[in-house]
Formats: sequence, C-alpha cells, structure tokens
Amino acid sequence: MPIFSFLVFITITSFTPGPNNFMAMVFAKQHGLSKTLPFCFGVGIGFFIIIALSSFFNIVMLNILPTIKLPLTIFGVGYMLYLAFKIVTSKEPEESNEVEDKRNLFFIGTFLQFINPKGILFGITVVATYILPYNSSYISYLLFSIFLGFIGIISTFSWALCGSVFQKVLQQHRQLFNIIMALLLVYSAFSIVVH
Repeated sequence: MPIFSFLVFITITSFTPGPNNFMAMVFAKQHGLSKTLPFCFGVGIGFFIIIALSSFFNIVMLNILPTIKLPLTIFGVGYMLYLAFKIVTSKEPEESNEVEDKRNLFFIGTFLQFINPKGILFGITVVATYILPYNSSYISYLLFSIFLGFIGIISTFSWALCGSVFQKVLQQHRQLFNIIMALLLVYSAFSIVVH
C-alpha cells in the first residue's frame, strides 16, 4: 500500500471543511468543548460503521452506486441546507440538561455520517483504492475501520477546539459567525452537486 499517499488523502479529506467539522465548530461555540465531545465520538462511531460497511460490501455498493448516488446526494444536500438554515436562525442556547445534550449530540454525530455524501464517498474511495487492493483479511478491514473512525474523532475535535478557544470572540460576532458557517455549509452542499 502506498502509505504516504494514503495518509495524505485521509488527512486532507478528514481535516478540510465539511459538515462534520462545521457542526463540531458550531456546537463547541454554542455548548463548549466538553459538551461537544459526544458529537465528535458520534462522528467517529458513524465513520467507523461507514468504513466497515464499505469494506465488507464494497463490491455491492459500487454496483448499485449509480442508482443510489442521486437520492443520496439530494438527501445529503437537503440536510446540509437545513443545517445551514438552523445555524443562521439559531438563538442563544438556553441552559439545558447536560445528559440530554450528550445523548443528542452523539446521535447527531453518528446519524450525520449516513447522510453525509462526502463521508460516504470518502469511505468507498479509501476502501476501494487503499484497503481492498492490499489487504484481504477481515481483521485488517476492522483495524482500518477503527483507525479511520479515530481520524474522524480527531478531525472533528480539532474543529471543535477552534470553536471553543475562540468562543468569546465568536460570541461577540455571533451573527456574522453563524452566517459564515451557514454559507460554508451551503458551499459544501453545492460543491457536492457540481462534482
């Protein structure tokens, strides 16, 4: 396996702007870093599942991809536009039950992976290009899935850390920040349609 190429690909794809990273930054700004950790873990779990499914069902997925690509893209773009709308129209968060927030953010992070076209296409691409041609054991598929899920946690955590560190500055410019984040989500949505 071309390890350097693999690492460059997963680093660029995981740490560049996308729905996971934007949402981690927004949640950290709104709720703080510690309350955003469940979202980051949810992203990692969801990403682990996507990579594992891509590993075990890659041939089937590639055969049906032309039929599921359009509905998946429409659903994913629609969800990203909905998230952008929710960010722009969000109000100051009220105090809420911390346990409920953790459960909800974990669920959101996990669920987002199943409608995130960037994540799904990344999973299919990384598995087809870097994992399946060089590995044939189920243990290696499992280890790569764990590794890439961990990368998902690290990438969203890094964006959440940015949102948390700059929380006071972002709070002063809350509306401008929300508009910029919403526009970046809209850009992500339309870049999926264009590609």
